[in-house]
Amino acid sequence: MHSKFSNSRGYPTLRVVARLDNGHAGTASVPSGASTGRYEALELRDGDMARYGGKGVLKAVSHVNGIIRDRLMGMAACPQEPIDTALIVLDGTESKIKLGANAILGVSMAIARAAASAAGVPLYCYLGGVSATRLPVPMMNVINGGRHAQNSLDFQEFMIVPHGAPNFAEAVRYGAETFHALHELLHKAGHSTAVGDEGGFAPNLRTIEEACELIVEAIRKTGLQPGTDVALAFDPAASTFANDGKYVFAKSGDKTLSRDELLSLYNGLLDAYPIVSIEDGFAEDDWDGFRLQMAACGDRIQIVGDDLYVTNPRFIQKGIDSRATNAVLIKLNQIGTVTETMKAVQMCRDAGWGYVISHRSGETEDTFISDFAVAMGGGQIKAGSLSRSERLAKYNRLLEIERELGPAAVYESPFLTH
Repeated sequence: MHSKFSNSRGYPTLRVVARLDNGHAGTASVPSGASTGRYEALELRDGDMARYGGKGVLKAVSHVNGIIRDRLMGMAACPQEPIDTALIVLDGTESKIKLGANAILGVSMAIARAAASAAGVPLYCYLGGVSATRLPVPMMNVINGGRHAQNSLDFQEFMIVPHGAPNFAEAVRYGAETFHALHELLHKAGHSTAVGDEGGFAPNLRTIEEACELIVEAIRKTGLQPGTDVALAFDPAASTFANDGKYVFAKSGDKTLSRDELLSLYNGLLDAYPIVSIEDGFAEDDWDGFRLQMAACGDRIQIVGDDLYVTNPRFIQKGIDSRATNAVLIKLNQIGTVTETMKAVQMCRDAGWGYVISHRSGETEDTFISDFAVAMGGGQIKAGSLSRSERLAKYNRLLEIERELGPAAVYESPFLTH
């Protein structure tokens, strides 16, 4: 059973309900990205400009209610892998072009939820087993730029990382107090406190350094220690400002940097600010840029590939072989099924790499990634800022999980070894 639904941008997405013959059911809603990697699995949109500007999902709806439903009727909901394999084979393309990754993922997640319900266990336990007790350290997006905001910042995400908190509930408090302190600082300086796609503020700041200074000041304003209690992280999303082998900072004044100059910029920021992670510091096809950054500072910080890997085991293996990064951003809708996503995570574990379970900029109130982050045990999640209900829903679910786990809950920094 399937219906249309709206994401945080007001565009249609998919909500899938999977019902088992024993009466148990699971529901899932599918997110959507803005700065998408070139090799991501296809999000199927109708292309009919007379409806939702071409972003309708009637084709994906028809696939779920038709060919997918017919194929899965009568199959066991557990284990997950045969379900996902059947979906992959039914589509028959590497990028889920025939049925759409949004249709396939909605079904995959909904069936996982239904199976967890039938087993009588929470989703994080169903997917991760009884050892799934580690709460993730959140990367909270507090200043938006790039394609996530109409402002003067070329970097897409400036994040705070409350990795020094004693537990997840306190991490949320650290983040919330810093977010509100930043709001006050921006307001007093006459900057806009409107928010971007992921709930972070979207002020017209002059430089990257100004954004960092404001965040560090906000951390101090709460009485917390920058770096020790709350660190910084970036997602420049460099593919969005890459042009013919150069990096063009068009939003902040048409400055053009070479690969080496951009690396030098990052190194200067690392020396000046308590940064623990940089994601997509170079374009998705600039493997040399990532390798140079890894060689220069991979022993100091976490270097994350997102557009570089698009949660695809083929690209992750290339990164492992070439030492391009030391961590991967994990997004379910980039690859299209729960099983394939879990295999991508396992590759990171085997390589000793970090991995960050991530939302998308066009989100829903679905909290699947919260349970998934606990199930995978990597200790990191990107779920957006401390505003907008579709972001807070993820944090609220993690607070529930921490309470359910009680004394067994673990919260520890993944950055102490970097």
